[in-house]
Amino acid sequence: MDLCDLRTIRDLLGRHGFHFSKSMGQNFLIDASVPRDIAMSSGADESCGVLEIGPGIGPLTVQLSRLAGKVAAVELDRSLLPVLEETLAECDNVQVISGDVLKLDLPALVREQFPGLTPLVCANLPYNITTPVLTALVESGCFSSLTVMIQREVARRICAAPGTADYGAFSVFMQYHTEPQLLFDVPPECFYPAPKVTSSVLHCRLRQTPPVETEDPAFFFRVVRAAFALRRKTLLNSLSSALGGFDKEVLRQAIADCGLPADIRGERLGLEEFAALAHALAPYRSK
Repeated sequence: MDLCDLRTIRDLLGRHGFHFSKSMGQNFLIDASVPRDIAMSSGADESCGVLEIGPGIGPLTVQLSRLAGKVAAVELDRSLLPVLEETLAECDNVQVISGDVLKLDLPALVREQFPGLTPLVCANLPYNITTPVLTALVESGCFSSLTVMIQREVARRICAAPGTADYGAFSVFMQYHTEPQLLFDVPPECFYPAPKVTSSVLHCRLRQTPPVETEDPAFFFRVVRAAFALRRKTLLNSLSSALGGFDKEVLRQAIADCGLPADIRGERLGLEEFAALAHALAPYRSK
């Protein structure tokens, strides 16, 4: 069965009485080269267990099953379960899990589904849950890499450099934990129904150790979020407004001690500057 053929898709969905859900951001691929290329980009082989999120009707799942030792596909829409039962009937190494990935115990899932295998993520993520899902996957500490198709705007934000319009707190989060690489774009006409935006495929290798030294990662990210809270304001004013518990003169001195201009904005700071700033402010947290 060609799961990227439009006629096949319509016949399949019609047989099962399936209706698209806008709230779930459902768009199915109709270009067979895309799921093949995404699967190949994941680096999956027989030594790997792959977590897929939102398999839809299964075109990427089929490609992953040909490469990986095991695929666990988590699908939220229960009306797709009988569709997947049909389309994945010949994929003996695929387990479909009905549920919400944001509510699952990811470490427990990995232990149960992928014993003895290297866990990876490969998925076409729904646009409306991209950021929380990526955050949960990274913070779970379970996976060696994430290969995801997401909205191009978000992919560029993840890969953005300091000082650019796309750079933000989520850029810092992802670059602290992973090495993100933008692979290729996927235009709207590759989907049915066609979305209004272009997608991008992103590969993120999880770092074994952070690229900068931080005594307290939680405080480091608290500083990062505060620095971006008021993007049009200076770093000093943004920190003063959003960080809380710090005298403005302490903030001013910490910025100066880091060798940063007094009027610098938060989006100009890279990982090293944020680490230095968090280090400078750390002694004053309880004062």
